[in-house]
Amino acid sequence: MRAYGKPTVVSGGVSELVLLWAGIPLVGGLLGGLLVAGAGWVAGLPWAPAQGLFRAVDGLPDRYALPGGVGVGILAGLVIAAIGTSERVIVMVSDAEALVRRGDSEQVVSRRDTRVAFQDGKDLVLLDADDAELVRQPHDLPAERLAEAFRQHGWPWAEADPHREAYRLWVPDLPGLPDGANALLRARREAREHDRQDEARELRAELARYGVVVRDDGKRQHVRLTRRAVLPD
Repeated sequence: MRAYGKPTVVSGGVSELVLLWAGIPLVGGLLGGLLVAGAGWVAGLPWAPAQGLFRAVDGLPDRYALPGGVGVGILAGLVIAAIGTSERVIVMVSDAEALVRRGDSEQVVSRRDTRVAFQDGKDLVLLDADDAELVRQPHDLPAERLAEAFRQHGWPWAEADPHREAYRLWVPDLPGLPDGANALLRARREAREHDRQDEARELRAELARYGVVVRDDGKRQHVRLTRRAVLPD
């Protein structure tokens, strides 16, 4: 059924926020209390790490140690909740455009600039007329709800990546790529190996300017070319 006018929003909703800001701190407080309560037992295990710390905790008066452990656990849970909130993904789809928001950053893509949209593993992907990626956003949103939102507003939705067979496993100095692409892919591999995610995203964007699309499979990079790629003579 086609949805007209009102945009469709796909997000984790209120339940996700309740889990982040109530559930995780609650579990953190429980774990903190359990660690304090079992500190003496852990300190007696010859293979346990940080035995000195657990002995010190076990030596504290219960009236201080237990509330302190619970408090530290809750605080750790709140930190995790803040990080999770900053990473939340919200997708808003209308007949004219799609907004993809992750924390404080957002992308707005026009329907007329989009040739196809699809789910690739855990990523939402939108391609333009040259088969280049307009959006590749990892998310944990319900895949069926996301697909239905695009379909309802008349967007071209594919059940799988239409260019899946075009990807090749990248190895150093892979032939058939634009000049400079192999150097960027080497730099991106190193950034991913050292968990420099922001740098890896910047290098993906730079590769897109060369007409190279990157698809990650674990630590491996797979590549394909768009129609705008310029190959060496």
